[in-house]
Amino acid sequence: MPTQVVVRRRGGRRAGPSLAFGPEAIRSTHPAARAWRAEAWDLFTRLPWPTTQDEPWRRTDIRRMPAPSRLAQGTEAPAPSANRLQALADEAPAGELVLHGPRLHLRTLDPALEAQGVLFTDLRTAEAEHADRIVPLFGRVVSPSEGKFAALGHALAQNGVVIHVPAGVQVSRPLHALLWGPGEDVAHFDHVVVWLEEGASATVIVEWASPTQQTPSLHVGVMEVHVGAGAHLRLVELQSWGEHVWHFSHERVKVHRGAKANWIFGSVGSRLLKSFMEIDLVEEGAEGYMSGFYFADGHQHMDHDTQQNHLAPHTTSDLLFKGALKDTARSVWQGMIYVAPEAQYTDGYQANRNLILSEGARADSIPGLEIMANEVRCTHGATLGRVDEDQVFYLRTRGLPEDEAKRLIVEGFFDEVLQRIPFEGVRERFRDVVHEKMTRVSAA
Repeated sequence: MPTQVVVRRRGGRRAGPSLAFGPEAIRSTHPAARAWRAEAWDLFTRLPWPTTQDEPWRRTDIRRMPAPSRLAQGTEAPAPSANRLQALADEAPAGELVLHGPRLHLRTLDPALEAQGVLFTDLRTAEAEHADRIVPLFGRVVSPSEGKFAALGHALAQNGVVIHVPAGVQVSRPLHALLWGPGEDVAHFDHVVVWLEEGASATVIVEWASPTQQTPSLHVGVMEVHVGAGAHLRLVELQSWGEHVWHFSHERVKVHRGAKANWIFGSVGSRLLKSFMEIDLVEEGAEGYMSGFYFADGHQHMDHDTQQNHLAPHTTSDLLFKGALKDTARSVWQGMIYVAPEAQYTDGYQANRNLILSEGARADSIPGLEIMANEVRCTHGATLGRVDEDQVFYLRTRGLPEDEAKRLIVEGFFDEVLQRIPFEGVRERFRDVVHEKMTRVSAA
């Protein structure tokens, strides 16, 4: 098979913010893990900060990015509430993991799964107790060389989630992880690794969250997901940072022969977000599906950069992102379907739909195709619209106030994506966010 090459979008060298901490902040205690993160830090120092002159960052300016004075300690208030810890799945989870900053707050796992070799723990425990099993996986899916933030996230990861499911093991109930990151003028760095061996299956919920506080904070994350041959993964990812947090992430799901990944993503928090999200279909028969929803209000800025990389024949991908924007919020979606020369009989689709709820809001949608094979079926599309006044009028004639009518229309707009979410608890959480944002009066 010819060498597979995916062109990643990068830019030239630029100056950027100065961090208040350096390699002394590397917290790994295991020698191999510490050496790995030291190499990533060295790469971070040599890579450029992105600017709006770089194509992936043209619509997202980070010149005002905070430079926090300290790393999160896990003692910042408030602690995660009981409401935040409520189960999002429709059945009791097989395991729960709660991190309060870099501190482990709660961990449970079904003993039957533990006996089958399933690993579900925090990053620190994984490095300390399972290093030979876990450290070799670092950087196998997301390389530190992919950008300044990828290198920074690898280097300074204080906390994170590690899930390893051995070959053939079926995890029938979900594994739920919450990364809770309160605090002002702090930096959070985390590393999430989800690794399913051949023929395994699992449902994973990963949630980033914090309250909204006054002084800006920073979060940098790396998520590496491996779906082995014949494996099946359902991944639900929720981002509900407080609106003082600047969030940057590099995330990739790599899908192997005959495997299937269903990735559902929801984004409602943060002050500014820039996420690189990719599905790599690396062997024949791989399938990858990505469904995303976002709702931005106030001065929020959300930039999702997605890639569906078909690197082998007979692969399938489908992406649907839907977003609503209110006040002076802005969204950016840049999507690319890449088909390698050897990836014949590819079936790829991508769509982005946006609903504008106020005059000052703005959505930029940039779909793209790069097709190097000739026996393919690839389509894409993007739409931008406002609330249909006829629909509002109809609902008002049925006795609904105007605000309630618009809220129902927004919920209906998202329903296509919400129905792809396998858990009513997650759907209900998002409906609550829609209600809150629709009724909130934002500051000028």
